[in-house]
Amino acid sequence: MLRELCPQLVDGYLPVRIRNLAYRLVLLQRPDEPALMREAASSLHLHGPDWDGIAADLERRADALDAAT
Repeated sequence: MLRELCPQLVDGYLPVRIRNLAYRLVLLQRPDEPALMREAASSLHLHGPDWDGIAADLERRADALDAAT
């Protein structure tokens, strides 16, 4: 559903805050999916430097999960 409402990371039908909250909820349900973590990180990078630290952490976690498999 998230990808249908936001087919492009730059625009979509969801406001930025709602989209970021949706990614958080999805990552709580599926914490071991590196592709989803990278998608959430990309969304965070687009919306200001305040989120860059969290986005970088998500990318590091995704890389660690990829390396473990």
